[in-house]
Amino acid sequence: MTSQAAPVEPPPPGRPWTVLHLLRWSTAHLEGRGIERARLDTELLLGHALGLSRLQLYLHFDRPLDPAELDVFRPLLRRRARREPLQYVVGSAAFRELDLAVDPRVLIPRPETEGLVEEVLRWAAAQSQPPDVLEIGTGSGAIALSLRREGTFGRVVATDVSAEALEVARMNAERTGLGDIEWRPGDAFTPVGEDERFDVLVSNPPYVAQADRETLQPEVVDHEPAGALFSGPDGLDLLRVLVREGAARVRPGGLLALEIGAAQGPALLALAQESGAWTAARVGSDLSGRDRYLLAARGGSRPSGEEREEPGGRERACPHC
Repeated sequence: MTSQAAPVEPPPPGRPWTVLHLLRWSTAHLEGRGIERARLDTELLLGHALGLSRLQLYLHFDRPLDPAELDVFRPLLRRRARREPLQYVVGSAAFRELDLAVDPRVLIPRPETEGLVEEVLRWAAAQSQPPDVLEIGTGSGAIALSLRREGTFGRVVATDVSAEALEVARMNAERTGLGDIEWRPGDAFTPVGEDERFDVLVSNPPYVAQADRETLQPEVVDHEPAGALFSGPDGLDLLRVLVREGAARVRPGGLLALEIGAAQGPALLALAQESGAWTAARVGSDLSGRDRYLLAARGGSRPSGEEREEPGGRERACPHC
């Protein structure tokens, strides 16, 4: 909970709003609507409306705003006051090195997913050849585009059950200038050919349990796409499919990297072990110390006899070397 700011009165008739006065009034307005980071959100909204950075706002506190500028800002503030996510209001979200377009067709990329990308990049850097990547449920394209930008990979195939989400992903590919990604529509593995194999299977699937719906903030449950959030009574419906069927799509020695809920690690570790296809399965933590990633290696030896790095940076010697 944040302490609510004291009421701020509008400027007297005939006097303009200044940057500082508008920031103070708008912050109090958002706090009154239960928004936790009201000051930060106000600064970002006003900066977006005026085309200024937060630093530039601070350097121009006394700058008066003209009516046209207020007309741009006020609808943005009203949308945020209705608990629409800030990223949807301004139309973009930062993700690692990228600035991505986002709207209600796609889930807003989270910092936790940046850690999933980091796990894949770390593993890929230790491989002798550029790995081929399959991403299930790409949404805005954040994972596939970040891998293409920051690492060295072969094929990158990204799928999504939502054709609308793929429209956003393709738009972000153009926006970032990152090409050579195959965008395919379809559920789970249906867009993947029977004979196609990859070195990495990565996904940030829906993993929220239906029972947890009431615990979510209005910004999430009222505005983000439900299909990108919820996956059955326990949140594990799609994760089970990825673990059970994913091994058939991954070459021996390849990587499974999934984002998961904080309480789902034990069940998924057991599932990976029961499958008999995944080895060295472990659960990785996000920057908050919460269980967040399921990481495993595809069992079996590689035809090349090369050494491969296990998930998490550990190396195992090839059994034939």
